Amino acid sequence: MTAPGTAPAPSRGGRWIEHWDPEDEAFWQATGEKVARRNLLFSVLSEHIGFSIWTLWSVLVLFMGPEYGLTPADKFLLTSMVTLVGAVVRVPYTFAVAVFGGRNWTIISAGLLLIPTIAAFVVMEPGTSFSTFLGIGLLAGIGGGNFASSMTNINAFFPLRKKGWALGLNAGGGNIGVPVIQLVALAIIGGSGGPRVLLGIYIPLIVVAAVLAALFMDNIASVKNDTGAAVDAAKDAHTWIMSFLYIGTFGSFIGYGFAFGQVLQNQFGRTPLQAAYVTFIGPLLGSLIRPVGGWLADRYGGSRITLWNFVAMGAATAVLLAAGMQKSLVLFTVAFVVLFVLSGLGNGSTYKMIPGIFQAKAVAKGLQGEEAAAYGRRLSGASMGLIGAVGALGGVGINLAFRQSFLSYGSGTGAFVAFLAFYGAAFVVTWAVYLRRPAGQVQAKASASETKPQLSYAEV
Repeated sequence: MTAPGTAPAPSRGGRWIEHWDPEDEAFWQATGEKVARRNLLFSVLSEHIGFSIWTLWSVLVLFMGPEYGLTPADKFLLTSMVTLVGAVVRVPYTFAVAVFGGRNWTIISAGLLLIPTIAAFVVMEPGTSFSTFLGIGLLAGIGGGNFASSMTNINAFFPLRKKGWALGLNAGGGNIGVPVIQLVALAIIGGSGGPRVLLGIYIPLIVVAAVLAALFMDNIASVKNDTGAAVDAAKDAHTWIMSFLYIGTFGSFIGYGFAFGQVLQNQFGRTPLQAAYVTFIGPLLGSLIRPVGGWLADRYGGSRITLWNFVAMGAATAVLLAAGMQKSLVLFTVAFVVLFVLSGLGNGSTYKMIPGIFQAKAVAKGLQGEEAAAYGRRLSGASMGLIGAVGALGGVGINLAFRQSFLSYGSGTGAFVAFLAFYGAAFVVTWAVYLRRPAGQVQAKASASETKPQLSYAEV
């Protein structure tokens, strides 16, 4: 397995950019920013539809009444497996950018979304076996991979000082695919439409996204697969620490996105229409605020924002526990929406930390200027696929936790206790690794500052 790096490339025709140096301010002002923003726009569109197809089954299970013969446990298992595939395919999708080019892979990955969408259109009717639904649902998981390739591609287009905003906007625009498909489903349910109507809407949209990527996006020729970067990233402890933190932020976002409607149905007896009226609100606000999380991380440091975000996520989860035990639907819904918002904010701050961490390591090694930037891009690009994949596995854990909690207790209480414990652990890890400064370390840092650049994660 390889990872995106940078290297000189031979000249070629088509939509290939041979020279790309966003850290050069003159280049960025003259041509770089305009090109980067254009690629960001159409990357967001493709990723957005990918998220919608990935989370398609969180909507479809709301349509599937008793005539489909599926139990609540079956539905949670189905959404868990869809989430799992979306997490796993993020790894190869990350490296596909360097193999095919960012534009070319966006076209391919968008086109691949037609497979699960058309397949679901064919089988979506009562009488279809659970195993068939499960198999078609697994195909929808490929939509989760679009995030990884899109983030890796956009990471190469923007300078370090803009990455928090750009990656936050790219990811936020993609994340909005979750509430958008729920809103479309709400319109269809309210209009007495069926699942096939929903699927029929997305088939032409997928084609449009692929065509627009072909017309307006670019490949960066210098982005190459770097086997050493993949190995170095996998060996670096920070890759796995950030994976753990991303489980808490993005894993929460995508897991709750799949599970929210089912929790309202099973714990509070909501009908599909009643559930659909509120399930989109949390993912929508969480998606919109993700760029804000990146911007705050640019301004105040990703580790600080992430730390206090986990405190707030723990507090919201405690409120959910109390609301569930008191059977207060209003309080439960409000707390769940707040938790979505916080997960989106944390998504932006944690992803900003990744390039910052490896840039800080480059400075600590004594690298400067473009050499330090190249080192940071090399390892951050390699680590993003792994972090994104492991983080998405948090969504699998959330759905499985809800499944077991409802089987054991008839409510989501057991799952929320587990989530509260996890957020506490994530707070401790963030503080211990990226913010704690023992007195001896501070003194040693001060005495060494005249001879060697020092690593400071507090600014990450």
